[in-house]
Parts: sequence; structure tokens; C-alpha cells
Amino acid sequence: MKDNKGFWDRWAGRYDRLMSGDKDIYARILNRMKKKLNRNMVVLELACGTGILSVQLAGNVKMLEATDFSEEMIKQAKRKCHSSRLHFSVQDATALPYAPETFDAVVISNALHIMPSPEKALAEIRRVLKPEGILIAPTFTAAGSVFGRIKIRFMELSGFRVFHKWKPQEYLDFLKENGFTITGSKVYGGVLALTYAEAKVEGGRI
Repeated sequence: MKDNKGFWDRWAGRYDRLMSGDKDIYARILNRMKKKLNRNMVVLELACGTGILSVQLAGNVKMLEATDFSEEMIKQAKRKCHSSRLHFSVQDATALPYAPETFDAVVISNALHIMPSPEKALAEIRRVLKPEGILIAPTFTAAGSVFGRIKIRFMELSGFRVFHKWKPQEYLDFLKENGFTITGSKVYGGVLALTYAEAKVEGGRI
């Protein structure tokens, strides 16, 4: 299996129930995201899934383009769309159709660790961000705990692939290695520990 697309297509209809146990973490990262985004921003969300975050962020920005590579996920997400500020589409995060310097911010939540080539997605994010743009990229870094590693193993037995088993600092280092400067971060606890990261393109473009 080269990626998890088949898994997400099969589970799209049950995804919200699957993620219901992470409501607390979603609420925390959502609150932090809202502090960084504003009504003047055009925002791109990658790997939006069924739009759990998308529908709650749309009212805080000028426009939100929410994307996922799973057609079934986007079908589920569109059922929640009740805002002119929000548009859903099927896109490959490693080959985006948008012009350079299009977006004020890019959000990619809980996805880089399950991509076979996340460095390609980060290269595309650097390309489409405006010079003063920001990356918001919370990602599960469960490899930092024994229970997290056990949870990952059970997920893989169900047909789900975790390609990158980072610890929190390893994840932040990965972002740095791929052209970003970390401007803020926080590790949230739990079995599936999540590392919240805010970053800018390296080189002082902000």
C-alpha cells in the first residue's frame, strides 16, 4: 500500500465517530488556530477529512479552501458546508494546482506523519504561501510514548499505515529540515500525543 487513500475512502462515513475520542484535543488546537487566523486571510487546509475543523474555522477567515485526496471524505465534508467562505475540493497535497504565493496561511492537521512523502507536501506549502504566510501543522507524535507506539501498531494491523513515527522534537526538526522556522509549538498529552506547530518559511520572509 503506497498511501492510506483506500483506508480513508472506506472509513469516510464513519470518520467523525472514529475521531470522537479526540474532541478535547480538537477543541484545544482549534482555539489556538483561531488566535492566528483572521477575517482578512485566504487560507488553504490540506487533509481536511470530513471538515471537522474546516466548518469551525471558516467563519474566522475571508475564505477557506479545504482539500483532501479522498473523494469520499470530501463528499462527507460537503454535507456540512453552510458558509460562502468555505469551499471543499479533492486535491493532492504534493501537487497543488494553485499559483505561487496564493495563501496567507496553510493548515494541515494530523496528516504529515501518515504521508509517504511529507517533504513534497511541505515544498508545495512553501510555494503557495505568501511572503508573510504561516503554516499551522499539528501532528500526532505518538512515538514519544510506549502506549502511543502500541496504539500505532493496532492501527497498522487494521490496514492503516503510519509512515513517520516521530517524537515531538523529531517532528519539529523535520519541519526545520524542510525549510521552515518554528514560531510556536506545544505538545498536548494523551495516548496519541499531538505536537502543535506554527511556522514561517525559513529565510525571514515574514
